[in-house]
Amino acid sequence: MSETAPLFKAYPDWVAKPPFETDDLRTNLSRFLDTPFQQPDGTAGPPVGNYRWGVYAFYDYDGEPIYVGQTNEQLRTRIRRHLTNQRTDAVAMSVLDPFEVFEIAVWPLPQFEGVSPKDKVAAAPAKAHLDALERLITAQAVANSRFKAILNEKDPPVGGLEVEAPPCYRAGIVSNRVLELRGHPDFRIARRALIMSRLAQVISERQVKGGLRRVLLTQAKRLEWLAARRYEGSGGAASVPKEGEGEDDA
Repeated sequence: MSETAPLFKAYPDWVAKPPFETDDLRTNLSRFLDTPFQQPDGTAGPPVGNYRWGVYAFYDYDGEPIYVGQTNEQLRTRIRRHLTNQRTDAVAMSVLDPFEVFEIAVWPLPQFEGVSPKDKVAAAPAKAHLDALERLITAQAVANSRFKAILNEKDPPVGGLEVEAPPCYRAGIVSNRVLELRGHPDFRIARRALIMSRLAQVISERQVKGGLRRVLLTQAKRLEWLAARRYEGSGGAASVPKEGEGEDDA
């Protein structure tokens, strides 16, 4: 009997290209970071990822804000580290799951482009402004969240300075093909439960502060809400079979 041909051609062991979802994320993230940032006068400025000082926020597949951060080393560098290098504490500790990120928003601070963070004196006003902006964006994210919480394990730096939010650029980083793979609620429930279990394991093995426990509680609420929505959407109590229903009694 002749063997049937495989339905697809497997990748060779020496393949250099990363798996599809990883490659797709890198492609769409580069497109996002390379998008020219529109200036107040309507002209196109440098790519959004090239700004040194700024605040960023991640949103999930429901438009929920899930993480807010700041950088003075370049938006491109910090965001890539979160979503591709997996070398940040947030990812390593299973606080932030890159698979959950559907959209990114950035608030660049072009007025501080010439300020080096290594010059402590010159950078002090820029850092104070950056901290104030992170406090503002975090407060807005928490207020706009149905859970009144995000997944940051630390609160923004304290300070008395108040600022207004500058222009923002927000866009998705998930292609339609990846959306078909990850957008299904059962996949998202399974993925969220997996990340929760990893975080719980981290907490059980270390002496942690309250921030990680707050993240675990927030994730539990997010998982419960998604599972409840899926349960009701698939029929709720009416979809639950009774014992013996559909069985052969003979």
